[in-house]
Amino acid sequence: MKRAIIIGATSGIGREVAKKLLEEGWQIGVAGRREEELLTLQAASPERVSVRTLDITREDAPERLQQLIAQTGGMDLFFLSSGIGRQNPELQPAIELCTVETNALGFTRMVTAAFHYFREHRGGHLAVISSVAGTKGLGSAPSYSATKRFQNTYLEALAQLAHSRKLNIHFTDIRPGFVATAILDRTKHYPMLMKPERVAAHIVRALNRRRRVAIIDRRYAWLVFIWRLIPPWLWERMKLS
Repeated sequence: MKRAIIIGATSGIGREVAKKLLEEGWQIGVAGRREEELLTLQAASPERVSVRTLDITREDAPERLQQLIAQTGGMDLFFLSSGIGRQNPELQPAIELCTVETNALGFTRMVTAAFHYFREHRGGHLAVISSVAGTKGLGSAPSYSATKRFQNTYLEALAQLAHSRKLNIHFTDIRPGFVATAILDRTKHYPMLMKPERVAAHIVRALNRRRRVAIIDRRYAWLVFIWRLIPPWLWERMKLS
């Protein structure tokens, strides 16, 4: 039986991916900050779901990850879905620093822990939810777009490291656009908004195919293609909100 650890399974994309993997017969370990949400997920299939509370911004998160892996009986897939993001054109320091703490420091804490586990256990699959926002620096959300670019580059570096060391570790960088989750401000309109259930179906398909980079969905793939063609001098003069 394949075994997956899902960090950030209390809601949104992480929770929906957990459900999809259960449907496909996986044994899963789920983690997040809200235990009651994790227990609700476990109640649907108690014999195949292990639970552990975990906050990726805390130093004990890697230790809790190891405990969850032991509860689950091992780990073939590590799936990180924890992250935050807010528009912050006023550059409020607390928002910028909190985003960095979660999306950069917390991300690094968990991804390196998973990498070490797979290196010691002769391979595995390491997957992360990043974002199409990492394609370009967004003036409305500086730390969010910057930390997502950080995640893209970090995974690229780990993939190169694994290949150079001849480690059997696969990587998937999942880059969705706007998804109707709690991370979005519900008072605003978002173009090409996707439902978490649909996004999770795309993600599981990409995981099964071991895609290196998966932009969710085709509309956003075209958007990213166009963004990359825009020269820096023009991008910096564009008004995006």
